[in-house]
Order: sequence, then C-alpha cells, then structure tokens
Amino acid sequence: MTLRMKDKEQIVSHITEVAEGSMALVAADYSGLSVSQVEKLRKGGKQDGVYVKVVRNTLARRALGATSFEPITKELTGPMILAFAQDEPGAAAKLIAKFQKDHDSLEVKAMVVDGELLPASDLKKVAAMPTRDEALSMLAGTMLAPVTGVARTANEVIASLARVLDAYAEKNQEAA
Repeated sequence: MTLRMKDKEQIVSHITEVAEGSMALVAADYSGLSVSQVEKLRKGGKQDGVYVKVVRNTLARRALGATSFEPITKELTGPMILAFAQDEPGAAAKLIAKFQKDHDSLEVKAMVVDGELLPASDLKKVAAMPTRDEALSMLAGTMLAPVTGVARTANEVIASLARVLDAYAEKNQEAA
C-alpha cells in the first residue's frame, strides 16, 4: 500500500507526539506473527499503558530522530513493532517479555530507557523494574525501618520493666 505524502507526515507527527510523551521504547522484529497475534499484543498494551504500533522504518526513523529515542533509529531494520511505555519505564519491556513466553518469533532488537540505548539482552532486567507504586512502597519501608526499630526497642524496655515488676510483685506475694 502506497502512502501519500500527507499520510506519511501525519504518521511521523503522531509517532513523534507519542514518543515525546513516553518513558521507554522497545523495538522488536515481529516477522512470524500473525495479524491476530499482533492485535493481541496491541490490546495487551492498551491495558498496560503501552502504545504498540507497526510503522515503516523510514517513517519511524524520521519520527524518533528528534526525540530522546533517537539512539534506536540505527536498530530499525526489517519488520519492526514499536512499544512505547507511557506510564511506567518497564511497562513495555514487561509486555514484550510476557508476550515472548507464548510467541518465540517476537525478537527484541533494542530498547531505549531514559535516553539510553540498551541491548535486547537487557529485556528481563528492564521488565523486572518495579513500578512507581512498588518503588514508593520499598522506599517507605526503608525509611520506616529505623523508626520501627526504635519503637520496638522502646517497647521492649517498657515490657522488660513490666516483667521485672510483675516478678517482684509475685515474689512479695509468695513471701507474705
């Protein structure tokens, strides 16, 4: 299907806009996947806050060239699918890693997280990144650990004093 210049400009503009609002990008070779499998990946992406799009490489290079995802443009060869993580940096990697479990033919070529080009071998590392809520929970737990320790120590002192006084009272009752 040939695209008119106006259509190409709209695609480039749209992809640039999506890229500018995204935190990470995973580029994967989708050859060997059926149309229904690609649609399944797209639907899964919508649920996870990941924008999944098949775009011609020349248009993708042009769209990504002016964004923080520019380093990935050299990797765009062959039939590529782009997965933009819009809410969480690891969301696209998680989606692709989960999809790869059932579909071996989806092959990650490269990723960009925070403007840094990462090899496909780092997919599992990026997918293991905690979400924002998980990271905040871990931070809160780490910050509360010293306070909790102090509270336990103070509570133990009071409990020890109560046990000593109770033992003393029992000893006095036995003596009387």
